[in-house]
Amino acid sequence: MAGRINDDDVKAVREALPIDAVVSEYLSLRNAGGGNLKGLCPFHDEKSPSFQVSPSKGLFHCFGCQEGGDTIAFVMKIDHLTFAETVERLAAQAGITLRYEEGGYNPSTQRGERTRLVEAHKAAAEFYLQQLESPEAEIGRAFLAERGFDQAAAAHFGVGYSPAGWDHLTRYLRGKGFTDKELLLSGLAQESRRSPIDRFRGRLMWPIRDIGGEVVGFGARKLRDDDNGPKYLNTPETPIYKKSQVLYGIDLAKKDIAKSSRAVVVEGYTDVMACHLAGVTTAIATCGTAFGGDHIKILRRLLMDNGSARVIFTFDGDAAGQKAALRAFEDDQKFAAETYIAIAPDGMDPCDLRLAKGDEAVADLTQPRTPLFEFALRQIIARYDLETPAGRAAALDEAGPVVARIKNSASQHEVAVQLAGMLGILDTQFVVKRIAQLARWAKDRGGRGPSADPRQRQRAYDAAPAAPAVRGPALNLRSPVHRTERELLKLALQRPDLVSPAFDAYGADEFTAPPYAAVRQTIEEAGGVELGAQAPADYLARVRECAVDDQVRAMVTELAVEALHAKTVDEVYAGVQLVQVRLRAVDRRILEVQGSLARLGHHGDPTAVQNELWVLQQYAQSLRNHGAAAL
Repeated sequence: MAGRINDDDVKAVREALPIDAVVSEYLSLRNAGGGNLKGLCPFHDEKSPSFQVSPSKGLFHCFGCQEGGDTIAFVMKIDHLTFAETVERLAAQAGITLRYEEGGYNPSTQRGERTRLVEAHKAAAEFYLQQLESPEAEIGRAFLAERGFDQAAAAHFGVGYSPAGWDHLTRYLRGKGFTDKELLLSGLAQESRRSPIDRFRGRLMWPIRDIGGEVVGFGARKLRDDDNGPKYLNTPETPIYKKSQVLYGIDLAKKDIAKSSRAVVVEGYTDVMACHLAGVTTAIATCGTAFGGDHIKILRRLLMDNGSARVIFTFDGDAAGQKAALRAFEDDQKFAAETYIAIAPDGMDPCDLRLAKGDEAVADLTQPRTPLFEFALRQIIARYDLETPAGRAAALDEAGPVVARIKNSASQHEVAVQLAGMLGILDTQFVVKRIAQLARWAKDRGGRGPSADPRQRQRAYDAAPAAPAVRGPALNLRSPVHRTERELLKLALQRPDLVSPAFDAYGADEFTAPPYAAVRQTIEEAGGVELGAQAPADYLARVRECAVDDQVRAMVTELAVEALHAKTVDEVYAGVQLVQVRLRAVDRRILEVQGSLARLGHHGDPTAVQNELWVLQQYAQSLRNHGAAAL
């Protein structure tokens, strides 16, 4: 019979580790008032935090899914452990020696399965780390050195070496008291004719840790030409290792991800190392699988899905990297963060870029520049000849269903407008209508998406009713366009003195989200921001009175009370928002005029269109060079 843990020791474990410290290892927490903390629940999907932690009471509770309990209950639930396994893990963290009743305790046979497998991996990681110093591992040390990693870097990431013999690790772990059954179950050994042998032999080893910092698997890199295995060999699926649920480097990056609300997703172990050594300490990577829904859940809990959260993907510039980017875009809507893509010059990955151009180049690469949706759409339409009507129609047929998958209607409308500009289709509403029809049609088919048959799609277009106007609050802050428009409207309502008189010259069509355009129109009908600058006491009440309906009035109220993002709100900050909104409107018009010019071809006189294009381009350049002075 397994020994029962002494009750006093269980109580000591509960009291030794503050619940907020334990929970913070898995998700980001922020002040909820009244001494409580809140975060996104790790036990169910949610968009706003309903998970609360009470440090004074040592309890947690989710008001969404009703999960709750103390520190032990939280760890049991999130890591799928038994009660005894959980207490043993927390006791080890707290430095508490446990006592067992009912006949004593035999650690080698009575600990839980997960605890034993984790301990085997910890011992294996220590063994591999020691082996990296052996003469045989010179080829591994040379591999690391060629990629700019010294001994200190290898030690920081726990990189080791697996000897080339058949059973070096197996014999070592047997000596530590682990059974053959445990070694096979852990994935560290595999069956052979006579007895288990090492799974990893003659390879460079990266320990893969879960978000709590425990080693749950390994990534092994081939070093020799006579190794007939794959370039990278990972731990197989085991009770403690699910490749779709782990992110390499998450144990090192989690605190900085939560602190900065930013994550950088790279493709390989050496890319994570290069980024961290270059100062990009929010870098993580998947482990031999595509970035997917379970990975997103891990990041969302750390990012807290606030309006400033950003995820930057650094895929290779080759065909495989582009395909990975498109896959990531398919899951993009599961984030509330803004998503971007970064591709280095010449298609180099972060590791190669650091070698060629240094740490600054890696840090610069991971700055958010190109929105992921824009990259994905450009990859699709680049395959078509946009100089012909047939080419534009075919590009719309392929890109349209991608945009139609965007769930937020205001976001979908905005991206549809941008797609029209990319395609050079002057009739923007035609594109918006088509995509709205595709979205409704996909919904009618149970969310399975549009058919690949163009004839079926055409029949759906012809049969579908006209798209209704997009109404309601546009709360999608993933889009940098929406976010800037929202910030400018907040300034117009809260600090009209900072944006007057320039704001009053802005048209409602410069705001891509219809709810924002409606607010802009309401401000104009109320007398504009000039009135607000002169008579601030009556300004907001008048704007609310001029709203055409309750939805627009609610949006006015929301924008009037929502905090501005900047710590210092002054004329410089207001000028940046004014310029960004105007510049994006000018850039959209440039794309439309270029599309119109392309459609003219050799038919008609292009002089007037060319003149408009030249004027717009000069204005855009002036805005970029001179900022608010050019307004």
